[in-house]
Amino acid sequence: MSAWRKHPFRVTGRTFWLGGALALGAACFLPRCAFRGKANRAARSRWLREVARRLLPVFGVEIQIRGELPSGGLLVCNHLSYLDIVVLAAITPAVFVSKSEVRHWPVFGWFAKVAGSIFVNRQSRGQVGQLAEEMEDVLESGLLVILFPEGTSSGGETVLPFKSSLLEPATRRDHPLWVALIQYELPAGDGDVAEEVCYWKDMTLGPHLVNLLGKKSVGARLSFARVEDRATDRKELARQLHSRVLGMK
Repeated sequence: MSAWRKHPFRVTGRTFWLGGALALGAACFLPRCAFRGKANRAARSRWLREVARRLLPVFGVEIQIRGELPSGGLLVCNHLSYLDIVVLAAITPAVFVSKSEVRHWPVFGWFAKVAGSIFVNRQSRGQVGQLAEEMEDVLESGLLVILFPEGTSSGGETVLPFKSSLLEPATRRDHPLWVALIQYELPAGDGDVAEEVCYWKDMTLGPHLVNLLGKKSVGARLSFARVEDRATDRKELARQLHSRVLGMK
């Protein structure tokens, strides 16, 4: 909790600000998303975008975008932190493929569930076919699906190898395919990105979140590119997409 000692007013103020933004988002969910029928998933993704946009100033995030912003299809991106979801959701309506553990996170897990996230248990191989069908349904609706194929977050020094199990819908060329690289930076002297923005190893959510709220600002750089020629074998496609993302660093 060193951030609270160093910047007590900033952390305290942002903690209340965060709570207020999340409470407002929760209050807006029912009138925005209930009783929408087939449009419910789209309504939820737009609602999530509004919530994420309210959260950006809470964390002091400033976004820079390079390349064409995707609006539909499948987007594969490297994964550094829970902040990735806030940043990506803020710039475009999307449905996220998240690890099943996120479902049980306090507060944030509820937001992930009601936003229509697709949860994957990577320990259950029998679930892959069902998840691929669910992803295909969302893609058919025209929404953007965001997948973190590394399977876990990292400290950002490199891009971990991509797992191919959930890339089957991307091999059929029915939907646009995109790659993205997300990178963070902190002001000089305000800490280390790998240890204080990235959420990985055995870090604990509460202390990490408090420390992040103490940062003066966080720069988020997003690079996007469309993949025109793609492999039809999902393992080869995983290697192809990994190479594209790694080349964007």
